[in-house]
Amino acid sequence: MSDAFPQHVLCVLGTGLDLAEVERVAAGFGGFVLDHEYSASEPDDRMPEAFAASGAAVSFEDADRAAVESHDTVAYLLSAPMMRELAADTSRRLLAATAALLRSGATAVKHEGSRLTHGRERWLGIADDASEATGEALALALVEAWVKRPVRDGEVSRTCGMHLLGAPEVEIEIHEDMSARERRVHLDALALYLLTDPRGEEIEDGEGFRLTEDAPRWILRTGDCHFEDPDDLSFNPYGYVRLTRP
Repeated sequence: MSDAFPQHVLCVLGTGLDLAEVERVAAGFGGFVLDHEYSASEPDDRMPEAFAASGAAVSFEDADRAAVESHDTVAYLLSAPMMRELAADTSRRLLAATAALLRSGATAVKHEGSRLTHGRERWLGIADDASEATGEALALALVEAWVKRPVRDGEVSRTCGMHLLGAPEVEIEIHEDMSARERRVHLDALALYLLTDPRGEEIEDGEGFRLTEDAPRWILRTGDCHFEDPDDLSFNPYGYVRLTRP
């Protein structure tokens, strides 16, 4: 396991956006600072392609695409490197900060580590869901906000972003008799198990896993993160847990 601690890096766009105001709003949620080196009160012509690559088509509307195209300000917000036990709370607070920024002038947001973005209304909806949620409902909202899935990687589908919640990435072997929707259901079920069940913190290689008591049994395989460089923001120091068939 790597000694690296995950860190949030949030890209925030706007038109006529005041960088000092962005920093003030984010600071109000504790522990988030403006990266003055890379933030700028000028457009970045790489942004439309970058947002498209981050899954913008999933929840972007015409207004979201227009906002990215017309932006003239780019702000980068940073969290402190997160110890594992603080990751979920930090991610919850950053989700609330994201909503506050969108309500105070920001027009588009993407995450550099999970390589994920949502349209404005989707960000706000997830934040509203999380605002009073606890337990599994809160975990699900945080997964929706920060975890990109499914990501096709060779013979598996996997997540990207679970490190932001203090957990390993989850993977599932791709089999022709399973639909993409079924694979996602399994990924989400395992992700929630890792985040909410006390036993999820002590996964052992070879352990069994079922969606329900009468569902087919899977075998859990664990390993170190093999799909990102340790210096990459998407690197997961907690490794992965893979669903494999017996």
